[in-house]
Amino acid sequence: MVTVAYVLAAASALVHVYIFRLESLAWTDPATRKVFGTTPETAEVTKPMAYNQGFYNLFLAVIALIGIAVGASGPDDVGAALVYAACGSMVGAALVLVTSDASKLRAALIQGLAPALAVLALLVG
Repeated sequence: MVTVAYVLAAASALVHVYIFRLESLAWTDPATRKVFGTTPETAEVTKPMAYNQGFYNLFLAVIALIGIAVGASGPDDVGAALVYAACGSMVGAALVLVTSDASKLRAALIQGLAPALAVLALLVG
């Protein structure tokens, strides 16, 4: 089950790297604005906030990937702790998203389902 947890954590990390790219590198692009439902004006005004938020997503991904690498190469407890921290934070962020705006359920599921399953698999494993 630990291997399943690490695969799910890696998938979660990839999703969060993608979100980083959207928020920090491509926030005002038309395709990104379509994903987030923003106008050109709103995207320009919120660009600094999105840039910052994107890096939060990148840092969560990095923590998860480091946890996987550490867990796969040696101390399982350290790797698991890092994966728990990263994936637990991803799940928490998804819950905040959906509780702040119920219309964001799809986005919250994309952001939070795989890390929730990773945490569950680690608990079982």
